[in-house]
Amino acid sequence: MIRVLVVCACLFGAAAGFAQTPVPTPSAAAPPAAAPPAAAPATAAPPAAAAPAPAPKAWSSLSPQQQQLLQSHQGEWNSLSPDRQQSLANGSERWLSMTPQQRASAQQRFSQWRAMPPEQRQLLRQRWQQYKSLPPERQQQVRESFNRFRQMPPERRNQLRQQWRQMTPEQRHHATQPMHAPPAPRHVPR
Repeated sequence: MIRVLVVCACLFGAAAGFAQTPVPTPSAAAPPAAAPPAAAPATAAPPAAAAPAPAPKAWSSLSPQQQQLLQSHQGEWNSLSPDRQQSLANGSERWLSMTPQQRASAQQRFSQWRAMPPEQRQLLRQRWQQYKSLPPERQQQVRESFNRFRQMPPERRNQLRQQWRQMTPEQRHHATQPMHAPPAPRHVPR
């Protein structure tokens, strides 16, 4: 059980221990309708080193709905880097594909993000980069652990948080290491 907590602490926890409110996850940090959909820091992964830089995106190539969402960027659109244009376009597409319930949830998380101190935001950005550098199998394990943690009753989550706070850095490090299956028993001929 403590591994579930540790994964959350390493990748999604708050800077000063665990926050009592949900911490915005990068996949859900979409901004409110009034703000540009990709305006939240750390919502877009940095471009891959081997991928060519995207070509500039013309304002007229955006759908009318995207243009409405991104209207605050219209005057500066041509001066934005192609990466930033693509990030904003992708974010607006993501926002437009959300249900009203998903948008409300994203707005709430974005508000929490904006209310965080800069140090806490930076810590979460670093944790997101750590997560993105994990192999896909490990990312899946982290997501599953995080979801199990979120489904626990609040009392159990608080209990695990308290255990985490009482652990030494060495214990925390050991607890964050992935569990490996014990070696299979060897067949010894008789």
